[in-house]
Parts: sequence; structure tokens; C-alpha cells
Amino acid sequence: MPLPNPAEPPSQRDDRSATPPTALIVTLAMDSEAAARFTAMRRAHFPPERNWLDAHITLFHALPMEAEDRVVHDVRALAAAIPAFDLAVDRLLFLGGGVAYGLTSPDATQLRRTLADRWASLLGRQDSRWHGRLHVTVQNKVPPAQARQLLKTLEHDFVPHPIGAVGVQVWHYLGGPWRLVAACPFGGSAR
Repeated sequence: MPLPNPAEPPSQRDDRSATPPTALIVTLAMDSEAAARFTAMRRAHFPPERNWLDAHITLFHALPMEAEDRVVHDVRALAAAIPAFDLAVDRLLFLGGGVAYGLTSPDATQLRRTLADRWASLLGRQDSRWHGRLHVTVQNKVPPAQARQLLKTLEHDFVPHPIGAVGVQVWHYLGGPWRLVAACPFGGSAR
């Protein structure tokens, strides 16, 4: 299954050459149906002036730019060696100024640990203190009362369900927007 290639808002496309990347971000790619559903929710609930991205599952927040070749090589090699897998969307999370869907997956946790072990010398404080809290943020940067209201609304109809993880993506951080560097599909048998 091909990796979804997130559509980029015009502001992200227009700013590519003007803003040099300052870090690498590594995400777990969702199946296209889940990506479309969560992105639609993000567009509906995220302040538009701060919503530069499609929905995503961040594995690493800020790896150094000078490690780009190593990061892309490691992600490609590892992704090619493992099959696609499911994540359980099993809870809603209140983020203070937003809401996210919590995810659980032993496969995703193991993938993240394997990469973290390989990149131990590259990890900054946020990435080295990771506690296995995978999530998809659908709202952020809003007043807490607004976030609590969305949480209450989403809890009313929430039913735990699986989504597919189909690969790993590496991005350039451009001071807000991101630019895709590499989309690495999982190489084992389909889930």
C-alpha cells in the first residue's frame, strides 16, 4: 500500500525556499482512510492560522539536521524489514489547550525504541524522555474551556477502533510548516 502523501496548505508550499530547515521530524504514517479522517477533524477544530499540517503521529520531534543521511538510511532500512501493523485508537486525551486521540501499539513502541537506541546520541531532551504516549492531535492552541467542550463532544460517540500504520516518514521542520524528505513504506506482508 502506498504511503499517504499529506496535502500541504499553500502557505507551506510557498515558504519552502524561504525558510531553511532547522530539525528533522520522524512520524509514523497512517493508512489513507485514518489520515483523511483525522486531518478533516484537525481542519475542523484547530485554529486555522496555526494549522499548517495534516494529522500525524510523531515519533521524534527534533533530530539534528546534520544527521539527515543517517536518519533517512536507518528509517528506510528498518521500515523495509517490518510488516505494516495496527494501532489501537483507544482513548481521548485532554491536552490543556487541545484534544488528541491516544494510540496503543506494541509494534509502534518497539519501532520507536529501536530507532531511539540507534540514535541515542542524536536525541534532545524531549525525544530522550519519551514515555510511549502515541497520539494524533486534532485540536491545539485553544482556550482550555474550548478544548474541554470538544473532548466532551468526542467522548459521547467515541468507540475504540484500529487504524493501520503503513510506514515511516522523515520531515524537515521549517519553523511551523514541514516538508517531506522521505516516505518509507513498511516492506513486510500487508496487515
